[in-house]
Amino acid sequence: MAHSHKYLTDKALDFWLARGAILMIVILQIVIVNDLSVGPRWLAPVLELALLIPLSIATVWTQRRARKASTDAQWNLVGRQRLMMRRLAISLTALVTLVNFGALARLVEAILAGNAGSGRTLLLDALNIWTTNVIIFALWYWALDRGSPATKGTRPDAGNDFLFTQQQPAGESCLHPGWTPGFIDYLFLAFTNATAFSPADTFPLTVRAKLLMMAEAGISFATIALVASRAVGILN
Repeated sequence: MAHSHKYLTDKALDFWLARGAILMIVILQIVIVNDLSVGPRWLAPVLELALLIPLSIATVWTQRRARKASTDAQWNLVGRQRLMMRRLAISLTALVTLVNFGALARLVEAILAGNAGSGRTLLLDALNIWTTNVIIFALWYWALDRGSPATKGTRPDAGNDFLFTQQQPAGESCLHPGWTPGFIDYLFLAFTNATAFSPADTFPLTVRAKLLMMAEAGISFATIALVASRAVGILN
C-alpha cells in the first residue's frame, strides 16, 4: 500500500492537470466560431461539467483519504472511490471525444456544402478541433496506460501500453529506474503524434495503444489536410 500512497500524493498534480484539461476543452467548445455543436450549443459543456464537478470532488476526497489511510479497511474504501473516479473519468473522456468528432464532421459537412464561413473562421475552427483532439488523446493515454493513473507503479502485473525513453534499457537496467510517466508526458505524446502522425520517442506496445494513436493521427490529418488547406485556399 505504501507505493499506492506515494503515487497518489506525489502525483496529485497530474490528477488536477487532467481535470484542468477537461475544463480547457469546455472553454474551447464555448468559443468555437461556427455552430458545430451536435444539439443545443450549451448541451455538451453542461454534460461535461456535470461529470467534471463530482469527479473533482471525488479526487479531493480520495487524495485526502489516501494520505491518512493506514488500515486495510481504509485502503479498501479508497480503492472503491478510485474505481468510481476511473469510471467517471472514462465516461467523461468518451463524451468529449464524441463531441469533438461530431464538431469535425459538422465542419467537413459545412465545407462540402460551401457554407463554412470565411477562411479566418475556418482556420480558427480547425485549430480549435485540433487542440481539443490533442488534449482528448492525452487523457486517453493517461487513463489507460498500465491499468489506470491510480495504479501506476502499484501493480506489477499491469503491462505497459507505451514505452517511454526513460523506461528503455541502458545496459542491464533502464535509464531511470522507478520512473513513472505523468500527465505532461502523455500530453507530449499526443502532441507529437498529432503533428508527426507517428511515434516520436514513445512507442505503442499494445493493440489498443496503436489503435488510439491511429485514431488521433487520422483525426489530426483530416483537420489539417482538409479543413486547414481549404481555409488557406480561401484566404489566397
